[in-house]
Amino acid sequence: MEIIIPIIAAIVGVGVGAGGIFAYNKSKENGGKSKAEDLVRKAKREAQDIVSAAKKEAADVADRNQAEENERRKEWKKTENRLAERETVLDSKLDQLEKKTEKLNREEKEIESLKGEIREIREKQHEKLEKIAGLSKMEAREKLMKMTENDIKQDLVGLVTKEQKEIKHDVDEAAQALLLTAMERMSSEVTADRTVTALKLPDDDMKGRIIGKEGRNIQALQRATGVDIMVDDTPGMVVLSSFDPIRRQVARYALERLMKDGRINPASIEEAVAKGEKEIEKEVVRAGEDAVREVGLVGIPRELVHLLGELKFRTSYGQNVLLHSIEMAHVAGMIAEEIGADKRVAKTAALLHDVGKAVTHKIEGKHAEIGAELAKKYGMPEEVVHAMAAHHDDIEPTTPEAIIVKICDAMSAARPGARNISAENFAERMRDLENIATSFPGIDKAYAISAGREVRVIVEPKTIDDLSALKLARDIANKIEATMSYPGVIKVNVIRETRAVEYAK
Repeated sequence: MEIIIPIIAAIVGVGVGAGGIFAYNKSKENGGKSKAEDLVRKAKREAQDIVSAAKKEAADVADRNQAEENERRKEWKKTENRLAERETVLDSKLDQLEKKTEKLNREEKEIESLKGEIREIREKQHEKLEKIAGLSKMEAREKLMKMTENDIKQDLVGLVTKEQKEIKHDVDEAAQALLLTAMERMSSEVTADRTVTALKLPDDDMKGRIIGKEGRNIQALQRATGVDIMVDDTPGMVVLSSFDPIRRQVARYALERLMKDGRINPASIEEAVAKGEKEIEKEVVRAGEDAVREVGLVGIPRELVHLLGELKFRTSYGQNVLLHSIEMAHVAGMIAEEIGADKRVAKTAALLHDVGKAVTHKIEGKHAEIGAELAKKYGMPEEVVHAMAAHHDDIEPTTPEAIIVKICDAMSAARPGARNISAENFAERMRDLENIATSFPGIDKAYAISAGREVRVIVEPKTIDDLSALKLARDIANKIEATMSYPGVIKVNVIRETRAVEYAK
């Protein structure tokens, strides 16, 4: 009994709970239906509003389309009216042309008829004249021509002579005008050659670092670059002196790098000089490419472009050779265009005409011949090779382009201030000093410094010993005395240096 009572109580509890849940679900269902009906009504209202708006918009679109259609019909009507008017005008013009054509045909027939009558009258006159003169038409013509020729022969000779003089004068004036026009259009600056470069010191302590203990650093820098370095001549400045602009540029780059780094010693000097030589090589390539681009040429071999870039650091009687070549190329192109010659051949030959000067210290011969051989070697056209070889009359110029290059070379070199003979002679004397020193065996490097008052010779320590160095200095001095003329005294400084290098691993 005690067990049954709890079971009955549980069943009753379950029933009561189920009834409560049912009642709760029922009330929730009634509420949900009411909300659903509200949503349906709201959706219907919105649908009706959308339909009304769509109908209104459709009506507006239809009205606009109708208005546009009416406008287009009006335009078409106007166009039809204009075409009809033009057709009427054209018909009228065609009628007038037909009338004029008929009139011209009638007049042409009348003219032909008159020509026939004139020919008949002329033939009758010729027959009467032949009877009166007793000469045929051909005999009368020959006699008249001889008489006329005798009468005006002297006049014709004088006229021809006068015309020849006027033509020659006009040709000379035209040639002068052509050259002056080309020179005026290409007016570049005159570049003066300089043999010194000045660098500003950041402070006085830097001067002591550059000199180094007992002059060790400045001597190492001068040996590595071949440039005379002066630190005491100008306050706050370091002056680099050398006739060779490439050496000056390497020394300038190396010294600027050393001053910026602050660590100056023989090892860092050698490293800076090596990097300076690499930078100069990049600058050479860049200068050649810029020159070719400035002139507007393409397809020039890379080897010739490199040689052209080296001319940036070369001078001829004080005139920068690369700027001289660029100027010549521009003027040659203008002249070739004016006279109808091959513009590309003229510009290419003018730009490359002095590339032989980049290797004259390596190859024996005249720079015109060397440049022509190099151009031929690297596949340049025969016309360009000929113009390069003939620009100094080493061979006879046979093409208009070769004559143009020759003229432009003379024009560019002859401009006032373009060349400085004394500077070129000075540079030539410096090269002669170095060549005399390097002509002896066992020489590693030789530099002419101090405006030619000193020759610094660096020998190979394995080949030349200390005693041989003394004899070598005397031999070089004797050869300079025997082969050169110079003012004052030239110091021969032979340097022998032995280095022992080992690495700790």
